[in-house]
Amino acid sequence: MLDMIERAIHRDLMSVWEFPVAACQAVGGAAEAAAAGAAAVFCSLTSIHLVDDMLDDDPHGDFRRIGAGPAANLALAFQAAAHCLLDETEVPAAARGELQACLGRMALATAFGQHLDSREVGSEEEYWQVVGAKTPPLFSAAFRLGALLGGAPAATADELDRFGDVLGKFVQVSDDLGDALRTPAGADWQRRSNNLPILYAMLADHPAREEFISLSAASHDPESLAAAQKLLLRSGGVSFCAWKMVEFSRAAQAILAGIQLRDRQPLAELLTAQLRPLERLLATVGFSEPLAP
Repeated sequence: MLDMIERAIHRDLMSVWEFPVAACQAVGGAAEAAAAGAAAVFCSLTSIHLVDDMLDDDPHGDFRRIGAGPAANLALAFQAAAHCLLDETEVPAAARGELQACLGRMALATAFGQHLDSREVGSEEEYWQVVGAKTPPLFSAAFRLGALLGGAPAATADELDRFGDVLGKFVQVSDDLGDALRTPAGADWQRRSNNLPILYAMLADHPAREEFISLSAASHDPESLAAAQKLLLRSGGVSFCAWKMVEFSRAAQAILAGIQLRDRQPLAELLTAQLRPLERLLATVGFSEPLAP
């Protein structure tokens, strides 16, 4: 466990464990008050990644190095550590119970989402069902934990929970797009319909649909992958993802604008960082207006 903790590095779009600190500061709490929440989210995220890599048969997963059994056991250990960390923080008894309940609900919802994601989806409707269950619960819990540790009222915690839900969907689409365009082919090309731009190119009515399905099945071949990725652009799959990300970004900004906060800056900066990949993508087609206020 210590080895995995020491290997962790900060990434603007991946460090979900920093979200509780931003939420805590936004509601008027000190950064130190959110330390247990940040650590609990880090442990939860590590647990999720350990399991997700096994479900996706990821060639770079830790289970490849240490074995499936030890990886599964580590996932359980990190999940338990998250609850222990929250139990040790200095908060009123009522808040302590809500913190534990929040983490428990997140773990259960994520497990359900992982279960849905372990099967091939057959439609866009099924894709959104999987995404809604898989990624948003952790984001929502991270913001709720920070709000509770900062002493926010229940209504504010609920709104930050909703903000996290939308942001989680935005990040999942962004991750899907990045995974689809990455070389060499990642695990998403082995489970094509669970990735939004790939699913779009497989289902949408466009002239190269059958060609894309054939090429995408041979993504292990660099030439086939390159040809399939070009068809992602021609089919409208990349544009569709960008459109959905714009939708989610606007929804997140609207929710954030409506929340009564002591200091809006920590969450505004966090949202700005999350929007940068989309702004870079849009800049490639000549759209230069900032998405964040």
